[in-house]
Amino acid sequence: MSRFLDEVDIIIQSGRGGPGAVSFRREKYVPKGGPDGGDGGDGGDIIIKVKKELRSLYNKKLKRIFKGQNGQPGKGKKRKGANGEDCVIDVPPGTVILDRESKIVLADLTLDNEKIVLLKGGKGGYGNARFATSINRAPRYAQKGQPASESAVTLRLKTIADVGIVGLPNVGKSTLLSVLTDARPKIGAYPFTTLTPNLGVMLYKNEQQFILADVPGLIEGASKGYGLGIRFLKHIERTKVLLFMLDLYIKDFNGQYMAISNEMKNYSKELLEKPRLVVGNKRDIVTDREENNFLNMDLQDKKICISSVSGTGLDELKDEIVVLMEKLDENSLY
Repeated sequence: MSRFLDEVDIIIQSGRGGPGAVSFRREKYVPKGGPDGGDGGDGGDIIIKVKKELRSLYNKKLKRIFKGQNGQPGKGKKRKGANGEDCVIDVPPGTVILDRESKIVLADLTLDNEKIVLLKGGKGGYGNARFATSINRAPRYAQKGQPASESAVTLRLKTIADVGIVGLPNVGKSTLLSVLTDARPKIGAYPFTTLTPNLGVMLYKNEQQFILADVPGLIEGASKGYGLGIRFLKHIERTKVLLFMLDLYIKDFNGQYMAISNEMKNYSKELLEKPRLVVGNKRDIVTDREENNFLNMDLQDKKICISSVSGTGLDELKDEIVVLMEKLDENSLY
């Protein structure tokens, strides 16, 4: 059973503040000492923090309710109660936090160790020592601590990668990821082998590193919820470059290309604005004529023929990925 989970609803509750103390000095030779009640401790906050080692929200599903610790009551001799411990919720990079009801985005966390305080704990109440005045030198009251805050939020994971590999089922996306990177995705000769996004790191000339993501195959209607694609289209929203992967053996190159384009356009037109390469896979099992038909497609996009199995064209593909990435970096400077 897969333990990948990219969306979960949770309840968060900060700690309540501790009550202030009502207390008076009672020492030898000081029979009527003044008030010395300390303040209550503050309640614990709810903090969301990015942990780069995480790849899923699965563990959040197991718990669902997260609470900060309550502040402790104040004590005599003006001693403040202990603050409640914060509740820190670790999430993967790329986690978006939304209010469950309104769907308003509360935070979008992408950097390692980035964090946000979602709920502040209640402030501790003042002890009676705070209320002594020249008129009332012996106040017999203290503040209650502030109550806890509670909220329902949705955690939604959008995978962060430099390059997203998209295509119809069984075109060889997972195989390509495995030969370009250090990833070891499940590979099989049947549709929907990939049920979760896979990530891998591509090392280029022992100098540059790029993160590649392979997402489940798209089918017609994926953007409306059919098949598996809709669950993972969001994972390519953050990618900088897209590889449109076509199956040379199927031969209907325009049909494959339009199927991918339409589903992405229906999901978000911004996806089609990303730089892309069109990659024809399975060069090892098609004729030269079929390769030429692919390369002569009437597209403005750069086209490359490869074989993930034999290794044909992989070096050229790496070069072209790097060219696109470097162009993006140059444009970002202006």
